[in-house]
Amino acid sequence: MTKFSHTLIAAGLLLAALSASAPVFAQDANSTPPAAGAPAATPPAGTPPAAGDQTAAPAATPATPASGDQTAAPAPAASTPATPAPAPAAAPAAAPAPPPEVSNDTSKVSVSNPYGIKAVWEGGDFVARGTLTILAIMSMGTWYIMVTKLIEQSKILGQAKKAAATFYKGGSLKENASALDQTSAFRFIADSGLEAAEHHEGNLLETIDLNTWITLSVQRAVDDVNSRLQGGLAFLATVGSTAPFVGLFGTVWGIYNALTAIAIAGQPSIDKVAGPVGEALIMTAIGLFTAVPAVLGYNWLVRRNKGALEKVKNFASDVHSLLLSKRAS
Repeated sequence: MTKFSHTLIAAGLLLAALSASAPVFAQDANSTPPAAGAPAATPPAGTPPAAGDQTAAPAATPATPASGDQTAAPAPAASTPATPAPAPAAAPAAAPAPPPEVSNDTSKVSVSNPYGIKAVWEGGDFVARGTLTILAIMSMGTWYIMVTKLIEQSKILGQAKKAAATFYKGGSLKENASALDQTSAFRFIADSGLEAAEHHEGNLLETIDLNTWITLSVQRAVDDVNSRLQGGLAFLATVGSTAPFVGLFGTVWGIYNALTAIAIAGQPSIDKVAGPVGEALIMTAIGLFTAVPAVLGYNWLVRRNKGALEKVKNFASDVHSLLLSKRAS
């Protein structure tokens, strides 16, 4: 009986142990495994799971106690919360527009000038326009006269050289005179002397002698040539003496109108005064531009006229002497 009772007691204890562990195994089989990466809830250390509790999750890693150790191992600390995913980066800001390129080439930079001769003409009244017109006529007349007189003097000097080369070659005076150009001033003087010598007859023989008659005729021819050389010089002298004052009149009139307009507008600033006054001063510049060439041209042409007239007078004197000598012979 003793061995049989010991056997029954051992079998009862084994059944009791198996019945106690059966719910835990059933719970492990029926529980849903946690999602991947999700930390399992860890019960406090030293607290055994309640019997028949179906909601308690097993520990992530069960601690295996050492053989014979009755103290449960401490549970691992609560897992670190998952780091939230970084927010998408904001769209990059629009790149700033590059600054405009500044050209270092200053040779092509041009600044328009609102003031000038065109502005004076368009903004001026009839007095200003009339002054500009007079100065323009004076300037054009000056240059025209200077050019034409220069050409005329050059022709006379050339004719003087030809007369000196052909008139004194011998023969009769008519043949020598006919060798000169038809439009030559020296041909005109020689023909005048020959005509006077041929027409000294009749009552002229009693009232005037041949010498005086030929002298008067040749002198009139020389005076005609001199008058032709002096033509236009009076205009140059007039322009040279009056053009600066005409320009000054235009300047005074322009300044008067400019100051009147500024006073009416009520804006006496330097930029409002400088422009109109500068326009008025253009009149003085135009007057000087007209007068200076006229004065210089007048003096230059008068000096050349003296040289050309001297050659004409010498030729006339020779013609007078030749006519008297031929008649005497």
